Amino acid sequence: MTLIIPDEILRITGMSEIELRQEIAILLFQKDKLTLGQASQLAQTDQLRFQYLLASRQIPIHYDVAEFNEDLETLQNFNKL
Repeated sequence: MTLIIPDEILRITGMSEIELRQEIAILLFQKDKLTLGQASQLAQTDQLRFQYLLASRQIPIHYDVAEFNEDLETLQNFNKL
């Protein structure tokens, strides 16, 4: 899907395209509509930089038990290599 945002909207907001993408990504992340990975992808930045962006706004990172278990499994598989 492609979303077209008129240049006039960018002009009115005084934002660049990347700033607008970041704002949308932050909003959707805060509302639990996107994961950290999905939101960073929408913001067109890596996860670490997106985390810094969230931290600069004092927005907590959602990290539940399921995500912890996924990370643990990834690390265990990495150690097997």
